[in-house]
Amino acid sequence: MMRNILAVIVGLVVGMTFNMFMVIVNTAIYPMPEGVTFEDPEGLEAYLAGLPLTAFLIVLLAHVGQAFFGGLVAAAINRKSAMRVAMVVGLLSMLFGIANMMMVPHPAWMWIEMPLYLLAAYAAAKILLCCRKPGPETD
Repeated sequence: MMRNILAVIVGLVVGMTFNMFMVIVNTAIYPMPEGVTFEDPEGLEAYLAGLPLTAFLIVLLAHVGQAFFGGLVAAAINRKSAMRVAMVVGLLSMLFGIANMMMVPHPAWMWIEMPLYLLAAYAAAKILLCCRKPGPETD
């Protein structure tokens, strides 16, 4: 049980780190105007309204990558429950994504990413499970 919890927590931290790295890359490519911050709702909304499609695709990659890399790390930490811990990371990432979509203005089409969180986490666990040698610790 403790190994499952540890796997999920570390997976979430790794996934969120990837997400934040991609946000930093995105804001480096598409810098915010002088004086606008993520804490400024009106300025942020105006900034987001002017972004091109590629900026939102980077955000989509960041969000889905969070579930993929987080799920991969969680599955690697607890190979015995690889699918289970990866899917918990994917589900929690999806819940964070829903909260993000409700708090920060995004184009409506970005709701498509919600099931992708689960698919990414599932794919990460499958990749890890395909690469491991069969042994006594398999589920």
